[in-house]
Amino acid sequence: MKPRARARTVDCPRRLDISVCQQCPVVEMQPAAAKWYDRRDSVFVDFCVEDSKDVKIHFDKSKFEFSCVSGTNNIKQQNSVDLFGEIDPKESKYRRTDRSVLCCLRKVEAGKSWPRLTKEKSKCNWLSVDFNNWKDWEDDSDEDLSSFDKFSEMMNTMGGDDIPDLDGPEEEHESADSDDEKMPDLE
Repeated sequence: MKPRARARTVDCPRRLDISVCQQCPVVEMQPAAAKWYDRRDSVFVDFCVEDSKDVKIHFDKSKFEFSCVSGTNNIKQQNSVDLFGEIDPKESKYRRTDRSVLCCLRKVEAGKSWPRLTKEKSKCNWLSVDFNNWKDWEDDSDEDLSSFDKFSEMMNTMGGDDIPDLDGPEEEHESADSDDEKMPDLE
């Protein structure tokens, strides 16, 4: 049996005493699970929160704060991160989807790698490295833009429907092969 969530009277929308109001349990704030990865000019932080509502993100030069209400149980989640390096708050952006909130933190010093996201070396239990998107970009040439760097550029232009094609030019995908022929009707 799951223990009952602790609630406070002030958070009850009906303003009832918690012993009376069984309809409005409120869970204490907890950190949202997140993954991060580093790029040449930005750092990406992906908060894994499904069905998020009331998303609030505040970017500052050396830290950023994230909060939301997520899931069908309306779990309040909040993270405050003192960053390893400085970011440009005006150029930093975020995008909410049904499964996560992806933050693009624009570095003040582009080209300088971050060995970790946080200022302190201590491990945060809610934060992990996103190895699926991690790339050793320091060893690569500037001419070689991968799809991840194109994604970074897309995040910089946030808001438009002009999402770049990450797979390359369309001509390569439109080549006809034997599978594209019309199938005969069934008898």
